[in-house]
Amino acid sequence: MDEPQQQPTFGIEKIYIKDLSLEIPHAPEVFLSGDQPQVDVQLHNEGTSIGEGLYQVVLTVTVTAKAGDKTMFLVEAAQAGIFQVRNVPESDLEPLLATACPNILFPYAREAVSDVIGRAGFPPVYLAPVNFEAIYLQRLQQAQEQAKPKIEIAH
Repeated sequence: MDEPQQQPTFGIEKIYIKDLSLEIPHAPEVFLSGDQPQVDVQLHNEGTSIGEGLYQVVLTVTVTAKAGDKTMFLVEAAQAGIFQVRNVPESDLEPLLATACPNILFPYAREAVSDVIGRAGFPPVYLAPVNFEAIYLQRLQQAQEQAKPKIEIAH
């Protein structure tokens, strides 16, 4: 007799800041200039197994503001979560860790980044919503294109 199929489960065990840093390399001069900074935002997420059915996902948000060639500030926030994932097919695990978990973590990271920038004395930076599904699909497509064998024809 077959055992009954276990239902997939997904749960949040813990959400926490794993690392948070702020650099203002040209303080106090940057506060005296009236230059409008160019703001660059970089995202990176990574999921790792930390036990039976437990995964840590870390979403790292790096915000750099520059005025000309001078860095006004650099903020990096590594927002992490421990997620319980059980009875999920192996083929669905990577997309879950790469899309659903960062979607949960992003509002916390956005708040941490905005808060630390404000506390540093700068006008707030509000991060726009992110489509982690599109980012994941784009990464998959890039990996597939890089894996294709290149055929060169000599003349």
